[in-house]
Amino acid sequence: MAWVGYAWLPHLVTPLCAWRGGRGGRRVALTFDDGPDPAWTPRVLEILGAHGVSASFFLVGERAAREPATVRAIAGAGHEVGSHGWSHTSLWLCGPRRTETEIARTKNLLGYLTGAPPALFRPPWGMVNAAMFAALRRHRQRCVFWSIQPEGLRPAPAEAQVAHVLRRAHAGAIIDLHDAEGTPGAPARLCAALPAMIDGLAAAGYGFATVGELLAAS
Repeated sequence: MAWVGYAWLPHLVTPLCAWRGGRGGRRVALTFDDGPDPAWTPRVLEILGAHGVSASFFLVGERAAREPATVRAIAGAGHEVGSHGWSHTSLWLCGPRRTETEIARTKNLLGYLTGAPPALFRPPWGMVNAAMFAALRRHRQRCVFWSIQPEGLRPAPAEAQVAHVLRRAHAGAIIDLHDAEGTPGAPARLCAALPAMIDGLAAAGYGFATVGELLAAS
């Protein structure tokens, strides 16, 4: 029963406490989880740069510690940097002290590397606990989820990902993508899908914004 109150009930009320997109004009936000990856994140940055698109990257702290130059490259290119926790551990497995450490340690590192602490936090796997909301208030961060996820735990071919995004696209959508390994092969499939995804969204009349920009317009 203690676990139900600590993890499961907060998970049920998360839609009331976390933001999944919405208004913001006819714009969508491309977001990238699980990086930075030394091979794939620079490739994603190249694709975004070639298309003139700004995006949001939710970074894992321990990976950022190993790839500080990539973190600085993300921020230097004008993209938004958010937190994805220190170790990518589900918060369902973290007590209050571990939850505080996951959030605070990542915030401090990303703030040091980019010059500004992240304002946004995306919990790994979308799992929350009761301690998370208090920790985010202390650290002045907002919990952000997504409204479109073309690939989750099951691999999805690049073509299917593009079709999924274009079919479900809507104003203010937050699209959840992965530029590092979670599902095996995910970043390679993402890089194969991303140019057509961007072109298809643009052809459908959508512009691109960071999550922070969508929040400011909501």
